[in-house]
Parts: sequence; C-alpha cells; structure tokens
Amino acid sequence: MVHNQIFRRGITEQKILAAFTDVPRHLFVPLSKRNSSYEDYPLSIGAGQTISQPYIVALMTKVLDVCEGQKVLEIGTGSGYQAAILAHLGVEVYSVERISSLAHNAKETLARLGYSVRIHVGDGTLGWQEHSPYERIVVTAATPGVSPYWMKQLNVGGKLVVPLGGPLRQDLTVAQKVSDNDIQEDIVCGCMFVPLIGKYGYRE
Repeated sequence: MVHNQIFRRGITEQKILAAFTDVPRHLFVPLSKRNSSYEDYPLSIGAGQTISQPYIVALMTKVLDVCEGQKVLEIGTGSGYQAAILAHLGVEVYSVERISSLAHNAKETLARLGYSVRIHVGDGTLGWQEHSPYERIVVTAATPGVSPYWMKQLNVGGKLVVPLGGPLRQDLTVAQKVSDNDIQEDIVCGCMFVPLIGKYGYRE
C-alpha cells in the first residue's frame, strides 16, 4: 500500500510514509471488510460513512503540513484512521464526530493502539471552541462552504484542509487564514467525500 499507492504517486516525505507503515489500517475497518483494508479505494464503516482510500488520507496529511506539537482539529472522526496518522506524527488531535457509535468505536481503537486523541460527539461545523485556537483544521467530509466557526477557531497563519463543493463532487482545498477576516484558498485536486451534516454543512 505505502509503496504502490502513496510513494509512487509523489508523496515521499519519510515521516508520512513511516506513519502509514506503522498505523495498522485494518484495525480501523469492520471485520467483514478487513481483507480489503489496504486496497486503493474507500470502504464502508457503517452509518453511511467511509474510511477514505489510503492515498487521499496521505494527500490530506501532506497538504495539512503539520509539525510535531501542533494542535489540530479534525472534523469527522469516522473510523479514527486519519486521527491515528496525525497522532503518530506527534500532533495534539481533537476530533469531532456527529455519530456516537462511530465516535465510540474510534475512541476504543485509538486507545488500544496507544494514541491519545480527544473525541467529542457533536456538530462538526461548529468546531470545538473549548480547545481552540488550532494551528490546523482538517475536514474529512464534503461541505458547501467554510464554516465561520472553523475560521474563528483557527490561528492566523493556520491552515484548513477541506473538500469544498456539492454533495457528489468536491475540490480538495487548502485555505490559509492570512488575517482575522481573510483566507487564501488553493485547490489541490478533485475528490469525492460523504456529505458533512450540520448547521453549516448539508442539512439532514
């Protein structure tokens, strides 16, 4: 997986490759799908949610551009795999998940592997004010726009990585907060994520 899907597609940072080598992806996948854990496509984890394909998780990790010790907010815990990768890179991860069963499973898996990730059940479009500000925010579901709560909780100079667009296709976007009122957006590539449900996402 690491060589064929990640390294050969241009992600060559050794710390990222090491994280994907060391974090056991199959433990974040339902038992019925574990034979496909390391394949080049997303997998259902129940509740209408997915674990993204390995390359997309690696690409989002790369463009998030974290440094050890930074505080990162993740919107959409899902399986907990992205949080595990970030924790392996030495950052302080705070993750918000709206589906309590997924949050519970992710918390158990992360704890079993020794990753200290704080998980909150709630509306991810509202962020997690209690632990703000953050140096980085990563959103693992599609959203029609950037929530004002994310921008308020992000440090000036910080980065937000988010799939922006409609429910069927998005652009993976890096938004840097250049001042209290301004962001600079750069599109990385097209992508497809499950929709983010919440006040500033897609309504149920």
